[in-house]
Amino acid sequence: GPSRSRCGGAAGGMGLEPEPLFQAWSYFRRRKFRQCADLCSQLLERPPSEQVVGAGAGGGGGGGLAAWSLKTRALTEMVYVDEIDMDQEGIAEIMLDENAIAQVARPGTSLKLPGTSQGGGPSPAVRPVTQSGRPITGFVRPSTQSGRPSTMEQAIRTPRTALTARPITSASGRYGRLGTASMITNPDGPFINLSRLNLAKYAQKPKLAKALFEYIFHHENDVKNALDLAALATEHAQFKDWWWKVQIGKCYYRLGLYREAEKQFKSSLKQQDMVDTILYLAKVYLRLDQPVTALNLFKQGLDRFPGEVSLICGIARIYEEMNNISSAAEYYKDVLKQDNTHVEAIACIGSNHFYSDQPELALRFYRRLLQMGVYNCQLFNNLGLCCFYAQQYDMTLSSFERALFLAENEEETADVWYNLGHVAVGIGDLNLAYQCFRLTLVNNNDYAEAYNNLAVLEMRKGHIEQARALLQTASSLAPHMYEPHFNFAILSEKVGDLQRSYTAAQKSAEAFPGHVDTQELIKQLKQHFAML
Repeated sequence: GPSRSRCGGAAGGMGLEPEPLFQAWSYFRRRKFRQCADLCSQLLERPPSEQVVGAGAGGGGGGGLAAWSLKTRALTEMVYVDEIDMDQEGIAEIMLDENAIAQVARPGTSLKLPGTSQGGGPSPAVRPVTQSGRPITGFVRPSTQSGRPSTMEQAIRTPRTALTARPITSASGRYGRLGTASMITNPDGPFINLSRLNLAKYAQKPKLAKALFEYIFHHENDVKNALDLAALATEHAQFKDWWWKVQIGKCYYRLGLYREAEKQFKSSLKQQDMVDTILYLAKVYLRLDQPVTALNLFKQGLDRFPGEVSLICGIARIYEEMNNISSAAEYYKDVLKQDNTHVEAIACIGSNHFYSDQPELALRFYRRLLQMGVYNCQLFNNLGLCCFYAQQYDMTLSSFERALFLAENEEETADVWYNLGHVAVGIGDLNLAYQCFRLTLVNNNDYAEAYNNLAVLEMRKGHIEQARALLQTASSLAPHMYEPHFNFAILSEKVGDLQRSYTAAQKSAEAFPGHVDTQELIKQLKQHFAML
């Protein structure tokens, strides 16, 4: 009897402290990667004689191997970003792109020449366009931010999305420079010295090789070494492992070898049909500017994976980028049939309704986002605009107040003040409008729309010179907008400067060919010139 109770006591004392490797694995499962990595480091610092604990887990090499593998995975997870969604083209990639298939693509087959709204989308008079001539989307994605500038000068002045003074380069966005991630997560020097690794040895241990590859690719951002390891590992697997083919494809994509990447992804799809691989392959086609091929790929994928949200969403995005708004809206609705909490689809359908002059419907979609727990400046900004255009004036100002309160940076604040300026113009309070547009420029000095609207207010006051200066600033900041060009043309014509008026009108017609007033003005000016 007594011996049993004594034994129980001892076990109780011991059992409270979990085995360290198991504890580290538990941290990893609960996404506490910092604690997991620290615990693994302690395990690895022990002398080899003590590392027998959990020998089974390591498989041959004892617990040390298991701890090493777990630590590489924890460090990778700390900086891991899904490659499928993240895609920032730097200036160099856009301007020095040698992968264009057709120099003069047929309309509707290229992303670089956005066709005029084939899908009956709203005109630029209703829905503002980005630099590349596409309508502004309802959801910010890396590809919608930078657009496709047509000249180098424009590329250098693209919107600074990373909130740095530099325009987007693929280095500035998210690929930390070689090895900087390791300094953040490991202040006392890198965990694995890549130059000393014998990659061939690791390639023969498939379980270790996969963890090591992800560590080199995501954490160290050393694509060349990662590619070497993947090539050796796929050879060791006798080219039968689809996972390695996808990884080689990812490396080739990062290195800009798109055709080689395409081969790897296709070969991987033959062995194992995966949604992710289809998405990677579509990314390759989009970078090669072949949206129609990507669309066909997605549609074939939907035959094999019916109702797969990421594929339907991919189709919708491509239609949206090609300016085919009505098809995009249809596919976004399909997305919502499968997943009714898909933020991107709700936001895009909402913005589409708003620009199609249906603010009440847009309001329902944005309210749905609010119910789902999206709580940010952009959402309240949109709610404020919808309320204003749906004539629910009581809610408008409180929404904008909330948006100002939630704004995280000056660009967001500027957007809210600009919209408040619009509301002020709508209710006829021009002094308030003037103040709001001024505040917009205080927060963001490159806000072309605000310069344009201030110029209109100055014209009403009869300050011709100020208006001209503001319009020139606006048109140099945003050559893709037709309003500043058109306003400048009208103003110049009024003061009798017909030559400048004609030049500006031409630019306006280039930016928005369907603008009737511009055509009228050009016609009048041509008559004047004929009389001279």
